[in-house]
Amino acid sequence: MRAFAVLGLASLLLAVGCGRSDRPDLGTVQGTVTLDGAPLAGALVVFTPSGPGRSSSDLTDAAGRYELTYLRDIAGATLGPHVVIITTATEERGGREILPPRYHEKTELSATVAAGVNTIDFPLESK
Repeated sequence: MRAFAVLGLASLLLAVGCGRSDRPDLGTVQGTVTLDGAPLAGALVVFTPSGPGRSSSDLTDAAGRYELTYLRDIAGATLGPHVVIITTATEERGGREILPPRYHEKTELSATVAAGVNTIDFPLESK
């Protein structure tokens, strides 16, 4: 009987410990990245909060679509304004960058994440 009580208490403590903890509120972010009107596959999209917080990122698929991930199995990005970097200098491209610096090194991109679902597209230009 005592073993069941200990097991029950351990289960309760484990359930309480598996809550949201200190994770901030997140909004889901998805969209499409194009370059000169064509989908940009294999580009890394990174949203970095303007204030404190963890960045969210994803690689675009063959259709140029992305959906940000906050942590390994948690989708989304923190709420509020973000600086956005898009780069093609990824392992998939052998570290070769095809985008102008205004999208990565000297980014001019920004976005604001709201609660709920956010669709944020990036129509980039090579010139």
